[in-house]
Amino acid sequence: MGPAITTANGKGSAAPNRLAVIDGDIHPAVRSMADFKPYLSKRWWDHYETYGMRRKHGSSNGEPYPKSAPLACRRDAWPEEGGRPGSSLRLMQEQHLDAYGVEHGILGPLGNTGQGEMNLELSAAMCSATNDWQRDTFTRPEKRLKGGLVVPYEDGVASAKEIERCGADTDFGQVFLLTRSSEPLGSRRYWPIYEAAERYNLPIGFHVFGTSGHPVSGAGWPSYYIEEGAGHSTSCQTVVTSLVIEGVFERFPKLKVVMIEGGFAWAPALAFRLDKVFERMRSEVPHLKRRPSEYIRDHVYFTTQPMEEPDDRRHVLDIMDWIGWDKLLFASDYPHWDFDDPFRAFPAGVTTEQHRRIVTENGKSVFRLN
Repeated sequence: MGPAITTANGKGSAAPNRLAVIDGDIHPAVRSMADFKPYLSKRWWDHYETYGMRRKHGSSNGEPYPKSAPLACRRDAWPEEGGRPGSSLRLMQEQHLDAYGVEHGILGPLGNTGQGEMNLELSAAMCSATNDWQRDTFTRPEKRLKGGLVVPYEDGVASAKEIERCGADTDFGQVFLLTRSSEPLGSRRYWPIYEAAERYNLPIGFHVFGTSGHPVSGAGWPSYYIEEGAGHSTSCQTVVTSLVIEGVFERFPKLKVVMIEGGFAWAPALAFRLDKVFERMRSEVPHLKRRPSEYIRDHVYFTTQPMEEPDDRRHVLDIMDWIGWDKLLFASDYPHWDFDDPFRAFPAGVTTEQHRRIVTENGKSVFRLN
């Protein structure tokens, strides 16, 4: 257990607050798809009613959530008034924002948001609807929440237009993408997204999952949910490698990216390997002016959830020290079952000042909260 500066009491209300929490990963949800109807044109609502949405899945049963945890959510997060976990602002306030002293929470909408939709026009329409729904349902009535600006990332031009539409709105704290895309995310087709995000000083949040049709494994679809969950870190490594080697950070020197829910222990090993290969074959990538590890150090942030938990927790401190205490952001993953408590998730040995940077200061800096 890390520094016990404050926590929620057993009744779910806030204890005396000494440390404001910036939560980098909260998942809102619609009660049903009907919540999107006011934000879609008649054409697209009729299309959805008639044809539904078509995303590329590797399983005929849809998302790989275990039966014992529907929608990967905590059992206590289902609202009494009905709807999915994350759909009740009241419950989110009582159970999470108030209980843990959350000063700001960054939203990351998942599910049928339009991302990964095979019909790119419908994808763009649904992403716009999701953003407007976030504002009306969460960020305007609750100023502690900041939206995740959802874009139809398989269409870079349409994504840039959506960032232009919403990027100046301080209701949004990040541009929100998923890690499993049709091509590696450093590819030129995605560069309009990064250009627009940099222009509005918005970080890009890369959250694990995605419905590109590609498996999480390089050898096909896994048999078990455990493999799917552990494989999230490899999808994050693919994203970071592609962004660095394709020259995204060289082209967009002010861009910040946050790797969300993929862990962080893999980052040092990836940087070591990239530097070694770069030293031998740097002539292949003359557009890179620095070592890969330097781009990672300057541009890439990592959420701490799910916290790494080896038997010897001191090993985590070594990894956090290498990554940099200014590059780690607290995230709870509320309302999902692998939720992290901001005051109990960190290993002993994290100092009060290090804890403050992760839980408060770094998030304020990255998500435009200063």
